[in-house]
Amino acid sequence: MQEYIRILYDGLWKNNAGFVQLLGLCPLLAVTGTVVNGLGLGLATTLILLSSNGLVSIFRHLIPAEIRLPVFVLIIASSVTAVELMMKAFYYDLYLVLGIFIPLIVTNCAIIGRAEAFAVKNPLDKSLLDALSMGLGFTVALMALGGLRELLGYGTLFAQADLMFGEAATGLTLIVFEDYRGLLLAILPPGAFIGLGILIALKNWVDLKAKRTKTALSTQNVDFASPVKSSS
Repeated sequence: MQEYIRILYDGLWKNNAGFVQLLGLCPLLAVTGTVVNGLGLGLATTLILLSSNGLVSIFRHLIPAEIRLPVFVLIIASSVTAVELMMKAFYYDLYLVLGIFIPLIVTNCAIIGRAEAFAVKNPLDKSLLDALSMGLGFTVALMALGGLRELLGYGTLFAQADLMFGEAATGLTLIVFEDYRGLLLAILPPGAFIGLGILIALKNWVDLKAKRTKTALSTQNVDFASPVKSSS
């Protein structure tokens, strides 16, 4: 159980693909103009990770080492094609918004990296859990950056939710700032870099705070456990 918890923690926080490994930065910076865009691309990436990690793990003993990487790319490309066709069928408007970044998932280093570093060495259950945690961690990074940029750029959250959830979700848009003119920098490419830097700094601050708290508690426990010497 501890190993499964560690895999989840690594993907969601400790080795987050967006905030720690800094992989998949092209889509991370390009499409995160809104929360919904980030959620759509994040879920598509998660599905592809689950599919590719699962297939690599299943056939890992049958893939010769000499052609391992080309086979991985073939598996990932097949998964991307399936997800792209599914989005065209069911989420066409969102597919048009995300555009070229759906087929470009084939080149996402986070996906082929998990196949090479984890799925090819581990059984199916652990590979799927690793894919799920890494995918959800990347989705969180996309949504966090998208939310920050949307809030500063437009003063809203969950705009165009109907692209993913249908017409019934039109009312989900939250207008945080009334009569807001918007911060143009936030929705331009430099704003994506600045926003990502802010989020990475925030994560590092949380990690440092947690580390200091853990160290302080460990020191206190050592002090309490030390025997008290009586004076003669």
